[in-house]
Amino acid sequence: MQDPSKLTATQVIRLMQDGRLRAEELMEACLDRIAARESAVRAFAWFEADAAMRAAASAHPGPLHGVPIGVKDIIDTADMPTEHGSTIWRGWRPRADAASIAWAKAMGGVILGKTVTTEFATRRPGPTANPHRLSHTPGGSSSGSAAAVADCFVPLAFGTQTGGSVIRPAAYCGVVGFKPSFGLINRAGMKIMSDSLDTIGVMARSIADCALLTSVVSDADLGDPDAKPDRAPRIGLCRSPYWDKALPETKALFEGVARALARAGASLAECELPERYARLGAAQPIVVTRENARSMGWELSHHRGEISPVLLDRLESGLAHSGEAVAGAYATLAEAQQDFPAVIEGFDVLVTPSAPGQAPEGLDWTGDQVFNFIWTSLHVPCVTVPAGLGPDGLPLGIQIVGRQGEDRATLAWARFVADAVVA
Repeated sequence: MQDPSKLTATQVIRLMQDGRLRAEELMEACLDRIAARESAVRAFAWFEADAAMRAAASAHPGPLHGVPIGVKDIIDTADMPTEHGSTIWRGWRPRADAASIAWAKAMGGVILGKTVTTEFATRRPGPTANPHRLSHTPGGSSSGSAAAVADCFVPLAFGTQTGGSVIRPAAYCGVVGFKPSFGLINRAGMKIMSDSLDTIGVMARSIADCALLTSVVSDADLGDPDAKPDRAPRIGLCRSPYWDKALPETKALFEGVARALARAGASLAECELPERYARLGAAQPIVVTRENARSMGWELSHHRGEISPVLLDRLESGLAHSGEAVAGAYATLAEAQQDFPAVIEGFDVLVTPSAPGQAPEGLDWTGDQVFNFIWTSLHVPCVTVPAGLGPDGLPLGIQIVGRQGEDRATLAWARFVADAVVA
């Protein structure tokens, strides 16, 4: 049998159902992988091997029985610390699991550990490195989740996205990332920094795995993305208003993906976002910084000195926005959300870059969200799938965007895109 740590969640579930693999054996394989690589990758903010083995041995029966899961360290876990990437919350243990974690456990999932996040999922990066090249960022803010899935520490992980914090790190690390429609996964028990935008998402090594975890914790019917569709999709090729930010490897990738989709039978047409969508570039930061600052009233009042200077500057800028600017920013987001169904009319999904290029070198910056924040602002589902390699052999992803509430279809068409790219 192949090393169980390198299998997808759906693969190990089938093996366990067939009696060919036990939850304890799977956990042991994951812990062996962590022992070999964690000192270099540093994906975890907290994990304890003995506790993980005990949890595997006592996992509930259910669709996730025995599957190890990583949890971004801004999502509450009752039996592990939740520190939000900040010394302010060092050692804090919530009384209860977040809703998403409670449902994952109830369905048989095993929480292996807490994965590294940037400070409050916002600014100062943690120590996590990209498993494909340790001198490069894994992306953020869901840094540890992306790295843990990519390096086979866990087959599944939770992340969160306010701008691009699921899609971008998943693309940089060469895994599948799924940001569902806004609110599909309940946020109770998450450290909410931007109430209008924060979305819990998932990462895995297959689209079917992302659908499985999301459906289990949200009670949504997301179908089987592996099922063969009865027709080819109508796809809009969307470069977005920020195409000038795409690096040469992404421009070449985009053209190659378009050719692959045409060969696979997809109906393709260019989809240019209306010029007014460029206004989101100014509106989204106003909304985010304002909501970040208001959400951190306790930390600002009691622990200001433990907030990093770069985050403190961001929070203070958020508090300084005028009422007129804030109202205008919210109106811009609302207008774009209401307008998007007309923009995507005639297409099943859009295909657009996941990131400007491969993961940047260095660990002090997690990359640019320029190809992500528009879709997060629109509250629509997004999937990134591995689609190639950059100039240094680092992964590149391509992003599939659907309509709000059409998560099932978006995942299914993402599988079509993924198949076409590797054909």
